[in-house]
Amino acid sequence: MESEAITVGLLHPGSMGAAFGAQLRRRNVRVLWCADGRSSRSRSRAEDAGLEGVQNLAQLVSRADVLLSLCPPAAAVDVAQQVAACGFEGRLYIEANAITPRRVKDVAELLPGAVVIDGAVVGSPPADDKQPTLYLSGEPDGCSQATALFAGSDVKTHVLGAEVGTASALKLSYSSYQKASRVLAALAYGVADASGVGDELLKIAGKRGGSYLTETGYIPKTASRAWRWGPELDDAAALLREAGLPDDLMRAASRVLYKWSDARDRELTVAEALSLLQTDPDREGYDEP
Repeated sequence: MESEAITVGLLHPGSMGAAFGAQLRRRNVRVLWCADGRSSRSRSRAEDAGLEGVQNLAQLVSRADVLLSLCPPAAAVDVAQQVAACGFEGRLYIEANAITPRRVKDVAELLPGAVVIDGAVVGSPPADDKQPTLYLSGEPDGCSQATALFAGSDVKTHVLGAEVGTASALKLSYSSYQKASRVLAALAYGVADASGVGDELLKIAGKRGGSYLTETGYIPKTASRAWRWGPELDDAAALLREAGLPDDLMRAASRVLYKWSDARDRELTVAEALSLLQTDPDREGYDEP
């Protein structure tokens, strides 16, 4: 099937989803998104990416040849349930969220009439010359269709095999280290700064190449993304438990991220981000945008 003849339904145009949609539009792929219940930020991102809005999910599902799910990890299974209620069959569903292999299989069970493949994005959204990798696993023809969909774009694809869940296992293995390391770096700098030795800590870290401790400017970025990262580390903790490994560190990192629940998408200074860690949020968990 030529890319010009394919219609992709995007669930949903967050920062990653909108960037993926923009890449598809560059290849003349028609990309739909559902405006119902979405925020003004989502609408702005969709318009900037050149996506075509539809009024409700049923319209999107009925018109799409491929559904690409890129939503907050905690909402992935709920989104699949909503799609299943609309009767999505005989077409390709790319589950590209950072969730456990077990939850990917739950999605596949909800959509028995569709070809569900496991996808996992490693890297930043594909914009400004950034080229993330979309790892894929599952039914070979489905993986081939997904690979063809992004051929020639800034989204690089890599097929890991035919087992649904393999791509997600790789993603959580990587993100459990990457995101927990960012949390540890923020806490280490926070306690050093509070003790008046923040500059000295940075000097030590600067002697060791590639240390997250030197990237204090990333602390506010971590805070603003914590609403997405917290649930992702919850899934990483679940995967560790399933593997018979200790999950305490990952659960602790997730609890720190939940303290940043009020920092969602805000522009903060380092000091403001660290001050939020000294307060308790009014609620636990994050809501889908």
